[in-house]
Amino acid sequence: MLPRFFCSATLAPGANIALPPDAAHHAAKVLRLGEGDRIILFDGRGGEWTGRLRHAGKTVNAAIESFNADDRQPPVSITLAQGLPAADKMDWIVQKAVELGVTRIVPVACRRSVIRLSGERMERRVAHWQAVAIAACEQCRRNLVPEITPLIELPQFLGAAAADDNTRLILAPGAETRLAGLPKPASAITLLIGPEGGFEDSELAAAASAAFHPVSLGPRVLRTETAGPAALAAMMALWGDF
Repeated sequence: MLPRFFCSATLAPGANIALPPDAAHHAAKVLRLGEGDRIILFDGRGGEWTGRLRHAGKTVNAAIESFNADDRQPPVSITLAQGLPAADKMDWIVQKAVELGVTRIVPVACRRSVIRLSGERMERRVAHWQAVAIAACEQCRRNLVPEITPLIELPQFLGAAAADDNTRLILAPGAETRLAGLPKPASAITLLIGPEGGFEDSELAAAASAAFHPVSLGPRVLRTETAGPAALAAMMALWGDF
């Protein structure tokens, strides 16, 4: 399997592209790739390009050769709305959700969210999560990079979700409906996951008012960083490409 690198530069046949510094370092110093070695570049907007490395002094370039339109997108579109967890758990959630085929990730501030982000600190974290998503795409061979949206408060998220046509699901321990018992949704899916400690009763009521249907993954209560990836894997097995 050829090494893959994300590159935001304009990619076209015959172009000679300077690899971004991190990608150049990884290619030359970590993977020890040399002159003429083949690599794959993608820009996150669809498809991928095959190229050959060209070393020019301290820079590492790629001579673009051919295009492959395969994006490896699943047949079901899923937005993961994740109650903001503590510490670095969001990094793990983003990485695994991207590998499992999520379309978009929305960090949601809930009443029991341990950390609070705003302003420049929030912007840095969202940019970091987007970088995690890009790295996950490099590894799992996806060519369309899922969007990580800015952090949103739960009431504002519910209001926006109520205006779209997505099938809306919320994981709720003890819910009577199992995910495996649902028919294949006819539309895209929005899946809402609570933070550590779960949702407060008032938040569950607000979600129900926004037409979020409570579902369960079974008799065991999963941690917030486990619940989303587990649900995504189940959805891909039930309705996707697993």
